[in-house]
Amino acid sequence: MDRFESLQLFTRIVESGSFSQAAASLDIPRATATHAIKALESRLGTRLLERTTRHVRPTLDGQAFYERCVSVLSELDDAEASLQHIASNPRGTLRVDMHGTHATQIVLPAIPEFRERYPGIDLVVSSGDRLVDLVREGVDCVIRAGTPRDSSLVARRLAALPQAICASPEYLARFGTPAHPDDLAQHQTVKFFSSSGASDYPLELIVDGKVQAYTLDGWMSVNDAENYFVCGLRGCGLIQIPRFHMEEALRDGRLVEVLAAWRSPDMPLAAFYPHHRQLSPRVRVFIDWLTKLYETRFGPLP
Repeated sequence: MDRFESLQLFTRIVESGSFSQAAASLDIPRATATHAIKALESRLGTRLLERTTRHVRPTLDGQAFYERCVSVLSELDDAEASLQHIASNPRGTLRVDMHGTHATQIVLPAIPEFRERYPGIDLVVSSGDRLVDLVREGVDCVIRAGTPRDSSLVARRLAALPQAICASPEYLARFGTPAHPDDLAQHQTVKFFSSSGASDYPLELIVDGKVQAYTLDGWMSVNDAENYFVCGLRGCGLIQIPRFHMEEALRDGRLVEVLAAWRSPDMPLAAFYPHHRQLSPRVRVFIDWLTKLYETRFGPLP
């Protein structure tokens, strides 16, 4: 393992707190990682990491060295990006996390085009709605709706997704169809909670030019977008989701749009990535490709 790879490995170990996770993120055996860090410490003549049975953390010297490593690696990424042949033909593994619906309906159907354009990039795609610790889990970027609470992330907007409120015919037959936003007080919704514990996701409509939030009662709570959709199909309550997710269900009558006279706010969608990896050619070309993909599907950003 050369010096550059050793520095990459060391920063990943500090960020993840684990030899195993760092080795997995770089596709190397754990034994190789252990040997490389021992060689690095021997060459520097100082102990960089404190190892326990549960965690790995940097020593004082290790923390100082880590901060310099982050700076050096960032500068190296910048230098690589400045070389046209590297920037236009990036290589290596790119780890991406995105909602399952976006993966199956938008990104993966078009992924052969990305592979043909960038044959040197191998993709590892995970899906879910939970918040991902990009640094600790070795993920290069995530595609998520909304605004992240983590100020250490860089956001690149991809789309503004049109939304609608809908319900199953069975639910509307039982509770009636709301004719005005004020009628929502008499209805139930499927509640959505995040992995961080937040559960205040009201229905929203634009009324008299302003966004109005409506917090409804409900007996079903989920933390996954697909489960949220299925609960709407099964009559558990009103749901508000991007239109692309429910186009087929609206066409075949499994869902019915309500309050169509009042527009739902668009749902912002963005790609998020850590500051210190923002110049990675792999991340940059993938996000550039995503931007064009979403623009083709949903139109240019407002």
